[in-house]
Amino acid sequence: MSGGAGDRLYHVGFGRSDLPEDTDVVLLSGDPGRSELIANDLLAHEADLSRNRGLDSFLARLPGGAPVICATSGMGAPSMSIVVNELVQLGMRTIIRVGTSGSIQDHVRVGSVVIGSGALTNQGAADDIAPPQYPAVADPFLTVALADAAHRLGIDHHVGIMASADTFYEGQERSASSANPHLLRRVRGMIDEYAGLGVLNFEMEAGTLFKMGSVYRFTAGAVVGIIAQRTEDEKPDLAEKDAAVDRAAHVAIAAADAWASGAGRPAS
Repeated sequence: MSGGAGDRLYHVGFGRSDLPEDTDVVLLSGDPGRSELIANDLLAHEADLSRNRGLDSFLARLPGGAPVICATSGMGAPSMSIVVNELVQLGMRTIIRVGTSGSIQDHVRVGSVVIGSGALTNQGAADDIAPPQYPAVADPFLTVALADAAHRLGIDHHVGIMASADTFYEGQERSASSANPHLLRRVRGMIDEYAGLGVLNFEMEAGTLFKMGSVYRFTAGAVVGIIAQRTEDEKPDLAEKDAAVDRAAHVAIAAADAWASGAGRPAS
């Protein structure tokens, strides 16, 4: 494998020539440390693709031997949309978000994982991809693959609708832990309102990713570790964070491995 600067894309910092020919699956994390951990500690690391703008990317091998990119999206949908756009330009056909999240349901506890079937999307980036009324839905077959992986691994999991917000504080109704205690009227009571609609959790990328998947014609999914119980506390539970992230990553890896082998994919 021999890469060249000529085909490297501006933000992700690598090109198609840096990849094995059959590379088309991505595990996408907001945190570069999580991307590196997945590539180096949970998978067979093959190469550092780039360390560019904090959007670090690594090439690894899934347990079955298929190549996978462990990429970094940065925090929030605007940054993620840039990375995903360039990944699709490089030929990526399946992208799974591996993230963290806060539960807004009492039965979705810290340490469990949520697999998104769709998202209630409050994101300007998503509206640049498709109108607000356009459904933000994950690929149904990949969603089932993620749920099956969680079941096989014995990991407590929930499948359902996420709420995707552009901001960590105001957009997720945080005021006690924020520099800004003065929330707009439209976000006051949001947690109770969304919980009543059956929304499971808050996060910051899935809705835009799901819309991009439908519009760009790639397979999109998301699994997140629950690290905050928003019905009880605004702050993340740092003592449980690593374990929750580890569970989400293992679910994503197992699903990606099955997916790369052809298991669960719809007949073409």
